[in-house]
Amino acid sequence: MDPISSIPTVTQREQWTVEEMVSEIYQLFSSVPHHAQTIMLELRRDQHIEFLTRGLRQLGPSFRVLDANRPWLCYWILHSIALLGESIFSDLENNSIDFLNRCQDPDGGYGGGPGQLPHLATTYAAVNALMTLGGQKALSSINRDKMRTFLLRMKDPSGGFRMHDGGEMDVRACYTAISVASVLNILDPELVENVGNYILSCQTYEGGIAGEPGSEAHGGYTFCGLATMILINESQRLDLRSLIDWVAFRQGVECGFQGRANKLVDGCYSFWQGAVFALIQRLNSIIVEQLRALDVGGSLSWRSICTGAASNLSEGECGSDVKSYQTDERFHAKQKEFSDIGLNFIKIPAELGPLFHSVALQQYILLCSQVQDGGFRDKPGKHRDYYHTCYCLSGLAVCQYSWCKDADSPPLPKAVLGPHSNLLEPIHPLFNVVLHRYYEAHNFFMGS
Repeated sequence: MDPISSIPTVTQREQWTVEEMVSEIYQLFSSVPHHAQTIMLELRRDQHIEFLTRGLRQLGPSFRVLDANRPWLCYWILHSIALLGESIFSDLENNSIDFLNRCQDPDGGYGGGPGQLPHLATTYAAVNALMTLGGQKALSSINRDKMRTFLLRMKDPSGGFRMHDGGEMDVRACYTAISVASVLNILDPELVENVGNYILSCQTYEGGIAGEPGSEAHGGYTFCGLATMILINESQRLDLRSLIDWVAFRQGVECGFQGRANKLVDGCYSFWQGAVFALIQRLNSIIVEQLRALDVGGSLSWRSICTGAASNLSEGECGSDVKSYQTDERFHAKQKEFSDIGLNFIKIPAELGPLFHSVALQQYILLCSQVQDGGFRDKPGKHRDYYHTCYCLSGLAVCQYSWCKDADSPPLPKAVLGPHSNLLEPIHPLFNVVLHRYYEAHNFFMGS
């Protein structure tokens, strides 16, 4: 053996360190009595609410580095509180709405703070935060006419979107723009034109989606790309089989997800990767058509995809034979308008169980990412923050509802790891807002 090739790389050393820390936690968990395991798996609701509410009221001076991300802080905190089924005091609600209104640019969009230039990322965060708050005051504060003007200004002739005036163009920009337009009922052919071509150019040989053409597939961009293609009714253009393969292999021995090949596990990908499967579960008919197109010798079936993935609750629950999956005309029909795609999508029955190990992912979130004093972290050894709290809780919700046949059904008891008090509110996986707030916003803007 070449002596140089036997020297561990920095990446290998870091991976071994993480595996050792996670293994120690799992060994401790397996060594204690059942009642102690239940306590270890308990979602620390009170501590999380205290941590989140404190951040909404006052942030310390160390947060000055996030001055251009203040709508994000609002969204991460408000969404986390909503996932826990709690609401905030009226003074905090009014203060949040007033603050976000000060971040709204006179020419459309939202900046990272009052007086800052409008940016698609903070626009998405602000709209999601206001949607999470709900109610007339929050929803009516969004200037939809100016928003459409801003989104069109960000549109690039190539089909993609730029994050801000003169800014970078990537898949994240496409998703944030299309998501906002969909929610506000201002999505139209002019905004959608050639977006699908740009997203398609970012799907890599690996199967995942990169931030821009020629880059490496990444979990966050894969979610953004797939969600965008669904919202513009072009998901059938992606190679969904290779996309499923790539995402499935991102769940590692730690039970959590990594964002890219040969990278470390990170709690935030519980949503970014996990939610991809929540979307895939409602694309049965499209995937079956792609399999049929490939199935020259008759060896491929939807079951072969299922059994190759982590079917984790019981044998045989993965799905039926291909013949059971008929084309869903509600999704496939040529849309004259884009306003109802988000609503129609969530109403499509999930005829397939999760293609990832949902119970194992909950184990990683609750035992390795959860901080006992409140909040969630990337991985053991890291500090808690509002970003990881938001996306760990979002990923936990994805897991808990991953076996539901339809969006409005309660989850199976066996799908929720730990005590039933761990159950969170369901989310709309395309937008990552709690479902009942999405319904409220949809009805509000459809009537505007």
